[in-house]
Amino acid sequence: MILDDIIIDTFAEAFPMTAARLILTADTPRWAAVAARVLTGYATSVIGCDAEAGVERLLEPGETPDGRPGVSVLAFAFSRDALEKALVNRVGQCVMTCPTSACWNGLPVGEKSTNIGGKLRFFGDGFQISKRLGDRRLWRIPVMDGEFTCEETFGTTKGVAGGNLILLGVDGARTLAAAEAAVDAIAAVSDVILPFPGGIARSGSKVGSKYRGLRASTNTAYAPMLRGLVETALPAGVNAVYEIVIDGLTLAAVERATAVGARAAAHQPGLVAITSGNYGGKLGPFHIKLKDVLERC
Repeated sequence: MILDDIIIDTFAEAFPMTAARLILTADTPRWAAVAARVLTGYATSVIGCDAEAGVERLLEPGETPDGRPGVSVLAFAFSRDALEKALVNRVGQCVMTCPTSACWNGLPVGEKSTNIGGKLRFFGDGFQISKRLGDRRLWRIPVMDGEFTCEETFGTTKGVAGGNLILLGVDGARTLAAAEAAVDAIAAVSDVILPFPGGIARSGSKVGSKYRGLRASTNTAYAPMLRGLVETALPAGVNAVYEIVIDGLTLAAVERATAVGARAAAHQPGLVAITSGNYGGKLGPFHIKLKDVLERC
């Protein structure tokens, strides 16, 4: 199949959010992965969650501040204050409680930073200890298996959220296989996450609803069961749609992931078309043109 034949000439509309990188470590890869999995739970979309978060990649002991196995996690929110609140809650509830874990900052610290360990230290009930490791200020909080170490300050940056690929296929099984191929390929791209379950969303949304108070509702144009009832965006023969949402630390990273994912999906049988969701340029300033990024990236 020729890639250009199935790529719709459109763009994904992405928008700025504040981002942080957390390095979670533990005595074993198992517990580092558990900490990351729990921290990033219920963090798929800021439509209904306090943050969007996901695993960026696994880390070898030589890549972490304390020389233990680790996981790099990226988290995104609409503002630095909102991100700080979400991370204090998530690190406190999901990482500090995880056996043998520690939490480290993964971005440069400057004026645009958040205070995580400095707020969690109060859990130590006066027995917490401040420590420095090079230029890092840490808090050692006594817990039942020893101590929880958390860096005080976490750097933030202006990231890009809402990049997306929408895969249209002849049936559920083959469309899902194409989406899985895209997710697996994007896993090799640094500085990005795919916040939805396994990197894939089946319940794509549109802005607004017929019901008052709802910010978003099901994307009726891409729902096969509504064909004939609403204006549809589905070509003939399409009976399943999956969306891959991409958040990244930079626009370039989101563009790379878009191109890599589209190429991987396009070679799968049963895929009819690849498109992207946008709102006519009204939602965000970043317009990721599919055919353009496939030529450049």
